Amino acid sequence: MTSTPSPLSHPTAVTHEVTNQVPPLTGHDAADDPVLTEGVHREGAGWYLEDLHRLGRRAGSEEVQRWADEANRYEPVLRTHDRYGHRVDEVDFHPAYHSLMDVAVSEGLAGAAWADERVGAHVARAAGFMVWSSAEAGHGCPVSMTYAVVPALRHAPDLAKTYEPLLTSRVYDPGLSTPAGKRGLLAGMGMTEKQGGTDVRANSTTAAEQADGTWRLRGHKWFTSAPMNDLFLVLAQAPGGLSCFLVPRVLPDGSRNTFRIQRLKDKLGNRSNASSEPEFDDTVAWLVGTEGKGVRTIIDMVTMTRLDCVLGSAAGTRAALAQAAHHVRHRAVFGAKLIDQPLMRNVIADLGLESEAATTLALRLAGAADRARQGDAQERAFLRLATAAAKYWVCKRQPAAVAEALECLGGNGYDEASGMPRLYREAPLNGIWEGSGNVNALDMLRALAREPESLEAFRIEIEAAGGADRRLDAAWRDLRGELVLTEDAPLRARRVIERAALLLQGSLLVRHAPPAVADAFCASRLAGDHGVAFGTLSPGTDFAALLDRLPR
Repeated sequence: MTSTPSPLSHPTAVTHEVTNQVPPLTGHDAADDPVLTEGVHREGAGWYLEDLHRLGRRAGSEEVQRWADEANRYEPVLRTHDRYGHRVDEVDFHPAYHSLMDVAVSEGLAGAAWADERVGAHVARAAGFMVWSSAEAGHGCPVSMTYAVVPALRHAPDLAKTYEPLLTSRVYDPGLSTPAGKRGLLAGMGMTEKQGGTDVRANSTTAAEQADGTWRLRGHKWFTSAPMNDLFLVLAQAPGGLSCFLVPRVLPDGSRNTFRIQRLKDKLGNRSNASSEPEFDDTVAWLVGTEGKGVRTIIDMVTMTRLDCVLGSAAGTRAALAQAAHHVRHRAVFGAKLIDQPLMRNVIADLGLESEAATTLALRLAGAADRARQGDAQERAFLRLATAAAKYWVCKRQPAAVAEALECLGGNGYDEASGMPRLYREAPLNGIWEGSGNVNALDMLRALAREPESLEAFRIEIEAAGGADRRLDAAWRDLRGELVLTEDAPLRARRVIERAALLLQGSLLVRHAPPAVADAFCASRLAGDHGVAFGTLSPGTDFAALLDRLPR
């Protein structure tokens, strides 16, 4: 008599069978998102969509995802001296970082838009930046600073004439050598110091003019990212007050400028990008703009990097949403796919709503920047107030949205292999970089006080949707009273800037999104029918319409 073998006699045949695990999100088009592509077309860069999808397919490839992992796993390493004891102050990066940078620069995501006269060039660059940085955000820092430095450097026409053609180049040429002899340049900035932080007027770095027209700097900066870039805009105290200076790593004669890197920061996230503390000691520099007007000069760079903070946060939110949406489409629980479970549908739909609002507003800002470049005064005024509001709110919402998206994956989302922990560590950065939430809230008050044309442009933008949604109209009536500057305005600044950002998003969605999306946004963000956490949309929401807007 033959007995039937017990399943326990072959345990590996049972316990190692893999079922109900989600396939990796690779080999896809990271630009396959109706919200993104519709916004690009609407803001004047429809001509870029073919290239955007090409870049999206590359961003979604297994190779690029491996680059992203390696660039963060093998962090930059500081070398202060060579084997003989000479100061070299160089930072070594993993080859994956250079691969990411090479694509970013060659695709025109650094300074190239400033040399492109086509309408929509800055919108195209913004969309490309969003798609590519969704694969890996850290290397976006030097890319962003190079983009942003161009308008500030134009305050010194002779310097701009020399360096702008190289800053707008599509050639990635790493390594320290004479700037004018390179095929392409990257730029950075040095503003904050340990005794002042945001209060740059407390900076103690000094600048002394020389007989040959150059200046010599002495001091120590607290946060200067991407120290291997070629050029830096730096704030220092000149006899006439705080001024802006151009500091090259290598001087025109080929000798190294004094740029002593004391250490690299050990950061929460943003690991692929090196952030440093450089010391200046008789460091050669050139004045940019008017002596004593350093903040006014460098603010042109800060404005553009704040725009990139919005783009980066919208991209990070969208990347987390894409992972969560992919997971719930494939994972089954209690006999059904997660995306078919009512409560998970609510969560994913709500995350999609947040992402759509952030992406739409980010691209609207990019469109305003493009039209301002072409001389549109109203768009320039709109950008002044809208950038502060968007920088505050979109960056503030990213950590919460990424955390919720991570939770959709359960324990798998907490595992480094999923890529979600990297997105989560990255999420708070843009809310801090280029001015924290408080800085942007107070900046909005300054715009209201000093530039009334910015409030008028904001009003025109909101009222373009007037009469289309009663909740939007009511919220605007309420906000107008709070925009009046009173003694307690600083205390109320966060409340006001939050409502301003939500109204901007609501106005845009009412005009441009499907009705179901606009209705859900106004109900959950502008009216009283909403909860605090994601996944609290009302039962009457058209969930199918919202889920149809998710990244593919």
